[in-house]
Amino acid sequence: MSGVKRKQNVLNVKQKLEILQKFNNGESASTDAEDVLNEGNTISHSAALQSVETLLNYMGQRGFDYGEISAVRKIRVDIRQEMNKQQKQQRRITSFFKQ
Repeated sequence: MSGVKRKQNVLNVKQKLEILQKFNNGESASTDAEDVLNEGNTISHSAALQSVETLLNYMGQRGFDYGEISAVRKIRVDIRQEMNKQQKQQRRITSFFKQ
């Protein structure tokens, strides 16, 4: 998948300065950075993950076939991977401002 380009969430200089000023005032910089990085997202990863878990429970109760359940499990894995990438990005941002 080397030809696939992913959107990279990067803070611009103004956003970094605003977050740094808040951080220097004792406010939570990581929360602000998360808000900036999540702009435009219509649903959070945790809400999506919760919905997928609910769907899996429903599918199990209703007797959906293995292939359909496997497809939803793949979606769950993808959401978790995205959550992990986002958390890693947030740690980098927090670390950047602590230096």
